[in-house]
Amino acid sequence: MKEAKKIFKAAREEGRTFVLEHEAKDIMKAYGIPIPAYATATTVEEAIEKSKSMGFPVVLKILSKDILHKSDAGGVKINLKNEDDVRKAFDEIMKNAKKYGKEKGLEIDLSRGVFISDFVDMGTEIIVGVTKDPQFGHALMAGLGGIFVEVLKDVSFRLIPFSETDAREMLSELKAYKILEGVRGEGPRDIDALVEVMLAVSKMVEENPEIIELDCNPTFVYEKGKGALVVDARILIENLNET
Repeated sequence: MKEAKKIFKAAREEGRTFVLEHEAKDIMKAYGIPIPAYATATTVEEAIEKSKSMGFPVVLKILSKDILHKSDAGGVKINLKNEDDVRKAFDEIMKNAKKYGKEKGLEIDLSRGVFISDFVDMGTEIIVGVTKDPQFGHALMAGLGGIFVEVLKDVSFRLIPFSETDAREMLSELKAYKILEGVRGEGPRDIDALVEVMLAVSKMVEENPEIIELDCNPTFVYEKGKGALVVDARILIENLNET
């Protein structure tokens, strides 16, 4: 889609090989991938007003071309329940980013301010990701997400493109599939909604082969019939200067 191409072009013009979070969410929205409500703000007062409009609680994250891993820079504050929480979080995020810059010897660009997102209820945490192999091309990964992906490594892969049948087979290969089906009194999760996310991500990558890495982690999957939400997203793109 034109929206993704436009965003990737702007990123490259800034010398970036990744898109900022609001850009990633703009792309996902264009592909019909469900995401929480979001906005951006460059000042603390704007952050407060947009948080009020969105409805508390909210999440604030640093928005800077110089910071890829926001948590490492102390750039994430969650479950902010009122105006005072947002004001305090905004100030702390900016201070942390400046400190991070000094420690790394970087001049951090803070002009974009913060990314604001609705703080949504937790669902079953799943990761939907993409990697690009020089020989085989793009592959989609799905598995238990959040902090568990590194520990348990319960994941399944398929080359892109793939079908709905492939997506369902991927999920059935996971040890965590029992969780999705419902276990220990928990009802089944919305597997259909998760499959839709996987297929939309596949289409996104097919139409934008310059994507070399993508993580939708966590993707919250709710009870059957209640959908799924991609809560956090990261997209890396090729550096054309190296190709």
